[in-house]
Amino acid sequence: MEYAKNILETIGNTPLVKLNKITAEVDALVLAKLETFNPGNSTKDRMALKMIEDAEKDGRLKPGGTIIEGTSGNTGMGLALAAIVKGYKLICVISDKQSKEKMDILRAHGAEVVVCPTNVEPTDPRSYYSVSKRLAEETPNGWYVNQYDNLSNRLAHYESTGPEIWRQTDGKITHFVVGVGTGGTVSGIAKYLKEQNPNIKVWGIDTYGSVFKKYHETGIFDENEIYPYVTEGIGEDILPLNVDFSLIDAFEKVTDKDAAIYTQKLALQEGIFAGNSAGSAIKGLLQLKDKFTKDDVVVVLIHDHGSRYVAKMYNPDWMQKMGYVE
Repeated sequence: MEYAKNILETIGNTPLVKLNKITAEVDALVLAKLETFNPGNSTKDRMALKMIEDAEKDGRLKPGGTIIEGTSGNTGMGLALAAIVKGYKLICVISDKQSKEKMDILRAHGAEVVVCPTNVEPTDPRSYYSVSKRLAEETPNGWYVNQYDNLSNRLAHYESTGPEIWRQTDGKITHFVVGVGTGGTVSGIAKYLKEQNPNIKVWGIDTYGSVFKKYHETGIFDENEIYPYVTEGIGEDILPLNVDFSLIDAFEKVTDKDAAIYTQKLALQEGIFAGNSAGSAIKGLLQLKDKFTKDDVVVVLIHDHGSRYVAKMYNPDWMQKMGYVE
């Protein structure tokens, strides 16, 4: 009989699918790595399990403990699945800009959800960074995951996602395009791919309101680059340890409006019902189209599922309210 012993054994080995209509103007072969096929519907399942397993091994996470994490929703979902299977409690600290669906899904999987204001400095005691740390200190037998600086995050992608992409493309990949948030996905995959072929180009997709692009280009952390933005799951107002800027060849910024519109287009033109950062990644790729040739093989990673955004970019009223459509 062929079966998984539990839901965690179904993480990984996600499909690679050719994009056709939405990338028609791109000369290269463009393939989408659909991380929505993970059981928690996002790429974060991989690193959530890896971070927990590594913490179990070195004693940071003890039996019956409480896992605490600041999350935009997807890491929380991956942690929730592992917590259920392994018998841990979970507290997810989430910013108020995240979709209601994300919060509801976390609660449906037994997580306690603490909501914090978005528009405060990371060092503000009300920020989701600060609240996560405080809760970890106050909670008996609590463990703060800290996905931003926990290097098991990028190691998960070095060990699984990178090798999958290399194998699925028969080593023919020439470019990798991905939205950058904690940096674990881009850095882990980029490290593996560049070890196989140093000529592979890695492009990080950023958003306006984030520090990544300017920091990568100048080495300057410019607080003037930081302002509120709508796009979920990419960009940061901090520099996570998981972002290895030396592995990223360039960053491309995409507006909130374009991210929302291209998220919709991906569903309507390709039948790929994906999350907000997918729209950013696709539009960023299209902005870079002049850099590709017909012999190139471009892989773009699709982080998460559209079901978490039905009240936002998949909702005509929301799109109109935001001024993204007439």
